[in-house]
Amino acid sequence: MCIGCDTPTPVSRRGFLGAAAGVAGVAAAAGIGAGSPALAADGGRGRNRIPVDQISIQLYTLRDLLTADLDGTLAGLHGLGFTKVEHAGFAGRTAADFKRALDRHRLWSSSGHQAIPQPFDAAAWQRTLADARTIGQRYIVNPVGPIKGFQNGQILSATTGVEWAAFAADLNKAGALARKAGLRLGYHNHYFEFYPLTDTPLVGCDILLAETDPELVHFEIDLYWAWYAHRDPVQLIAANQHRIRQFHVKDMTWTATGGAFTDPGRGIIDFARIFAVVDHPEDHEYTIERDDAGAAALTTARVGHDFLRSIRF
Repeated sequence: MCIGCDTPTPVSRRGFLGAAAGVAGVAAAAGIGAGSPALAADGGRGRNRIPVDQISIQLYTLRDLLTADLDGTLAGLHGLGFTKVEHAGFAGRTAADFKRALDRHRLWSSSGHQAIPQPFDAAAWQRTLADARTIGQRYIVNPVGPIKGFQNGQILSATTGVEWAAFAADLNKAGALARKAGLRLGYHNHYFEFYPLTDTPLVGCDILLAETDPELVHFEIDLYWAWYAHRDPVQLIAANQHRIRQFHVKDMTWTATGGAFTDPGRGIIDFARIFAVVDHPEDHEYTIERDDAGAAALTTARVGHDFLRSIRF
């Protein structure tokens, strides 16, 4: 999910290709093949596969369709083989009404994007937790870091380590209350978690990993945004296996103005190489997402589901 960021900021071609070269170098050093195209689902790499019941889709991808026809869109997802989704709100319904719609189409929203209050407000968070319990979620995921506002459609994020550390403290508070409610709190990254800060050589991601309690906060890694920020997801995952429970499977293509979204498996991100370093891949959720799918969102859902069912690593 990308709040206020439906279209990514263009990446320079030099920077983009430099990141790709760096990724290839890391892969070679690690002995992980990176030469086969991302489109080749098996990549000739191995026999690990994603269990079908661990494949999900972020409903932000289908937000326009859900608003226009909630039941028809959910029926379409079930028809494509989905049993699990991750919500990003309730399409203008109450939590109870949304849960009844999911039930009608035999879908489970195991996860949902629901932001912690800023500044943190325990009472308001308890109401959010109550909605998550009504839906029947396992995970409640904070979709965005500490932000100061928006400019030209882009997020203005925190620029100091002090701000990121304070946000980490709030995540711990929220995670403790979530745990008491029978839920697990996750954090979903964008790109600005990896941007330089003004008062420390660390970046926001470093601070969140160091300052949040592993028993209270896990991470949902958006692979597109990590790549967009020129951070190799393989390194990120290998160093933080115990912190990661969920993935956003979103792909990138190259255009004249920079990186852009595309359907999973049709871009330049080598998902097989990434998933090959995941310990116990069967224990993770793999959530399809495309921020700008629009009217073609069910096509994105079909392409993504087929890709994740067939990928081998």
